[in-house]
Amino acid sequence: MQAMQRYDLIVFDWDGTLMDSAALIVASVQAAARDLGLTPPSEARARHIIGLGLGDALRHALPDLPSEHYDELVERYRHHYLARDHELAMFPGAVELVRRLAEGGVRLGVATGKSRRGLDRALHASGLGGYFTATRCADECFSKPHPQMIEELMAVCAVAPQRTLMIGDTTHDLLMAHNAGVPAVAVSYGAHPRNLLIESAPLYCAASVGELTEWLAHHA
Repeated sequence: MQAMQRYDLIVFDWDGTLMDSAALIVASVQAAARDLGLTPPSEARARHIIGLGLGDALRHALPDLPSEHYDELVERYRHHYLARDHELAMFPGAVELVRRLAEGGVRLGVATGKSRRGLDRALHASGLGGYFTATRCADECFSKPHPQMIEELMAVCAVAPQRTLMIGDTTHDLLMAHNAGVPAVAVSYGAHPRNLLIESAPLYCAASVGELTEWLAHHA
């Protein structure tokens, strides 16, 4: 991979961008709804809320649930997700991409809808924790698409918006980047469909980690 010149900081989303976790998130949301005797959201609706903070995500997935039951819904979601998160794997090529970018001198960040506890578990399991300069989670900042996560990462790394790139698999990621004045690249192998991502006008939309790696080598 060529040395990065255009961007000093690359911020990744986690679920659906680096880790192949969208299917488990959908299944966990649907199982949590069934636990409470509710009709589970469709797969499309459950996929759409991936990337948001957990509380916001579940409210969007099940908007008719009385507010006093959301804590129980969150608990049931976590039960189902944590029971199987050890089965999750990184997308093919994702570990190598992160390592090569970091070893090439690019500062890396994560902006995720996961909790701090959840991201720390994932960073430890993947062995990638040491490659990221800074990370921000939805229980530390406003949920996407608010720009706080990217703004804090840029501040920590002392990098301007035009020297920062956001990479994510949802329109929430792309809108967060737009709100922060940061260019973005989409990946269509995660939670949101390609046509929806393209409507948000990313610089590029990659169909695989391999395509993303090639684009970064030539354009970043």
